[in-house]
Amino acid sequence: MRLLNLLLICWCQGIPMMQLLGVPGLGMMPIRHFQTRMPAVPSATSRSTLTRQWELLKLLPPKGPGITTLELQRLLGDAGHETTKRTIERDLVELSRLFPLQCNNKGMPYGWHWMPGKSAELPGITLGEALTLRLVEGSIRPLIPAFMLKTLEPRFNLARQKLEAMSEENPSARWLDKVASVQPELTQIAPEINADLLDVIQQALMNDTQLSCRYYSAHKNQFHNFTLNPLGLVQRAHTTYLIASAEPFDDIRQFVVHRFEEARGLPTQCFKPEGFDLQDYVDSGAMQFGTHEKIKLEAWISEGLARLLQEAPISHDMLLVTEDEGSRLTATVNDSWELKWWILSHAGSIQIQQPQGLRDEIQQRLRAALELHECGFR
Repeated sequence: MRLLNLLLICWCQGIPMMQLLGVPGLGMMPIRHFQTRMPAVPSATSRSTLTRQWELLKLLPPKGPGITTLELQRLLGDAGHETTKRTIERDLVELSRLFPLQCNNKGMPYGWHWMPGKSAELPGITLGEALTLRLVEGSIRPLIPAFMLKTLEPRFNLARQKLEAMSEENPSARWLDKVASVQPELTQIAPEINADLLDVIQQALMNDTQLSCRYYSAHKNQFHNFTLNPLGLVQRAHTTYLIASAEPFDDIRQFVVHRFEEARGLPTQCFKPEGFDLQDYVDSGAMQFGTHEKIKLEAWISEGLARLLQEAPISHDMLLVTEDEGSRLTATVNDSWELKWWILSHAGSIQIQQPQGLRDEIQQRLRAALELHECGFR
């Protein structure tokens, strides 16, 4: 109970619990602040008991009729703390000597809760929250405004510390070691984004104000000065895009964020197309690049590619009809760069039949590739 005595002292005196436990970056509270002494390094058993009882305190409702020990056993199990009903009963009795807890014994089964007006907002995160934060941390960083990211950094750090502290005693804390996410295309190193420029862009986006910027066009290999109306940020694989219109035009374009050389927020209100919704824009296939128009794709495909498409169709209306040594494919798809990249990646397994314009473009690209590889080394 030495650890719990310290918890009580911290709770009453308003001392951050992470400071008491010596979480990296927050330091260890000197022992002289306490009359009760604690071991310099708590044992694994002590840490397990402490984390379980801390979760138990967080699960208790602020008022009656309270929560039963069976419900607490289930919730603790969901949080990664498998234990017995009897252990929880002992924990509650011990904790009630230190914290203002109350047992509602007016009916069976008994319910436990905080005394009226005595509930506490206890610091920390659950195991599930820690896993979620670690899983999404890398992908959401470019999409979070800088000032919000600063407030989230302690949560990201706490999530890492939580998983490290529980890794030996709880298999769920080691889940990140057993799952991974990879991109289906060729792996590329993510381009660096100027943090200050990203902050300016995010602020303009949040405040619905215009941006004055200098932007590098990779296709034309030259810089352009724009006044932009920012509409949203989209993360696509390793690249972050600003969705915006450029004055004096109202068509919506995609600007690669790491290609901004300069950006300055303007006080003028940005123009937002009537009815524009970022999610609808993404769902329309705009981020696949191209005309955004729907086309009816007809093609012959090999048996191997047909088996792959049976597992993962390219559209909801896709139809495969078995033919000699292959299948006939029909599907309604977006006329996009991604469609053409996909066709070229399966060039030896697919023959485009319709639409004719797509067939001609694929033939032209294949001829150019063949000529390039037949002309010898450059």
